[in-house]
Formats: sequence, C-alpha cells, structure tokens
Amino acid sequence: MSLKYGGRTQPGTMVSTWLNSIVSGTAPFNGGYFCGGDPSGSGDQLNTIHKFAFPSDARTLLSAVLSVPRETLAGFADGGVAGYIAGGQRTYTSTWTIATVDKVSFIYETLSTLGTGLSAARNYVKGMANSGTAGYVGGGGSSSGTTTVDKFAFSNDSRSTLGTGMSVSRYGTSGMANSGTAGYFCGGYTSGWGRTDVVDKFAFSNDGRSTLSTGLTAGVGVPAAMANSGTAGYVCGGVTSSGVTTVDKFAFSDDSRTTLGTGLSTGRYGGAAMADSGTAGYVGGDGNHVTVIDKFAFSDDGRTTLSVGLAVGTAQLTAMGNSGTL
Repeated sequence: MSLKYGGRTQPGTMVSTWLNSIVSGTAPFNGGYFCGGDPSGSGDQLNTIHKFAFPSDARTLLSAVLSVPRETLAGFADGGVAGYIAGGQRTYTSTWTIATVDKVSFIYETLSTLGTGLSAARNYVKGMANSGTAGYVGGGGSSSGTTTVDKFAFSNDSRSTLGTGMSVSRYGTSGMANSGTAGYFCGGYTSGWGRTDVVDKFAFSNDGRSTLSTGLTAGVGVPAAMANSGTAGYVCGGVTSSGVTTVDKFAFSDDSRTTLGTGLSTGRYGGAAMADSGTAGYVGGDGNHVTVIDKFAFSDDGRTTLSVGLAVGTAQLTAMGNSGTL
C-alpha cells in the first residue's frame, strides 16, 4: 500500500505507521518546529524541539531531541517529508562550532543525523529551501563571516557547495524562499559586528545569484525570516543598537519591499521564524530570552500573539515549518 503525502508517494511501512497514528489519535499533522537555542545566556544550550500544530497552534515537545545541544543554528524543510537542523555552536566545549546536520521525519517525528554535514563547522548560519528539491545553508562563522552556501539535495541528502556564494561575507543572516522559484538570504553581520541591509536572491533553476536593488529598511544582525510561498517573504526584527520591531515584506512577484504598519509585539533579535504557507507566519524567541510567539495572518498581515509560547525563553534558536506540499 502507498499514499501520496507532501506531494510524494510514501512507502507502505510509512503509510501504515501514519494510518495507525490517526486511529490512535496521535497523527503528526502539519506544524511548525522551534529547535535548540540558548535558554538563559549562561552558556547552556537546548536540544529540544517544540512543535506548534497547524492550524490549532497547540504546543507539544517532541520526544526526539537534537543530536547535539546548540544555538545559532539553521533550519529548513522539505514540506511533507522532513525538516533539517544544521550547524551552530555549543559553547564551553572542545568543538565550539558544529558541522552536524540532523533530520526530523515529519511523519514519524523521529530524528536521524546525516552522514555528511556542512562543508565546514559554522555557527550563526541560516537556511531556506526549495521544497521537494533542495535546502540551502548560508553564511556563518562569527567575527568574519563567510559567503559559503551549502546545498543539500532532498533526493539523497547529498551535499554540494555553490560556486557562487553570497555577495558579501556575513554571519547571522536570515533565509526565506519562494519554493520552486528562488530563495533569499537577508541582512546579517559583516566583519567586526557591522550590519548589512543586503538581500541576495538565488534562482532555484540554476542557483544563480543576484542582489536586490532594494535591501532591508536598515542593516540588522540576526533577523528572522519566513515566507508565504508564491506570494511574499517577511524579514522580522534584528538588532541595530537594540532589537527592532520592524517587519519588511518582499512581494515575490517583483521583489518590491514594503514595511508592515504593525511590526513585532516587542523589539527582538536572535529569534526564529517559520510559516504555514498560505495561512500564517510565526516569529518566536529573542536575545532577551522571551517565550512570546507572534503570529501574522497572511490574508491581511494582522498580528496576534499565541496564548501559549515557548516552554522556555530562548535566544538564537531556529525554526522550520511543514505546510505539506508547496
């Protein structure tokens, strides 16, 4: 027996597990995941994975945990199939920066670790994905940054590195994607904690890079980004001299930028964002270790705040969303 889920024919064993979970009332429906991060600023890191179910926004904590507790990590997703958590750092250890890439099955909600990680151990990385085809991890490496963009083919999880990386060496950027068309790396730190407003665009047809003539409204470090695939991407918060509430919106039809009249509920940086494409986007966490999650309805960009946020106030986490087929 097989079944189409996430735009793909799933094997019989997977379908059997999924159907049994429906009968028992524990089916892993679509949802968004907030992963890892720094819970206190004391040098400790989390290995936990929070899930917020779509559309109820109910929060659970997965029994599966990251293979290495870490912060400043990247997340990206192959809709309907799996999410990936890449790189980051674990402070006060002999291996400060991490090359590891973990993979979470969206049906089983179990975790495995890829045999091939990033091309180099890097922290302050961010990810985005062409769902059904490949995921990308860009930048990283605190103090100087890098232009490197690693690409993971979803067919076999093999890794390659783009011949043309980002236009400016940076770390603490953000990533979002118009699946099937192009992905964007936005903002971040340059050498010496400088901040950039640059938005690089990578065409998924050939991985060619261009740079938008209109960048962010201001250079920001560690913003968060999410996308309503086919419509628009959002770059949220980040730090200038302090955390900002700004949310820049980029229309995918022409890459024009507007700024939402209602921004984040508080100025924040070092948070993470994910989306239920077609419905809403979510921004959670902050350098000040808040639990708050802001939700933006894609129909009118109206903002609400979830009644239940993260279990622990967390900074420098990552997120990915499973909206099924994109």
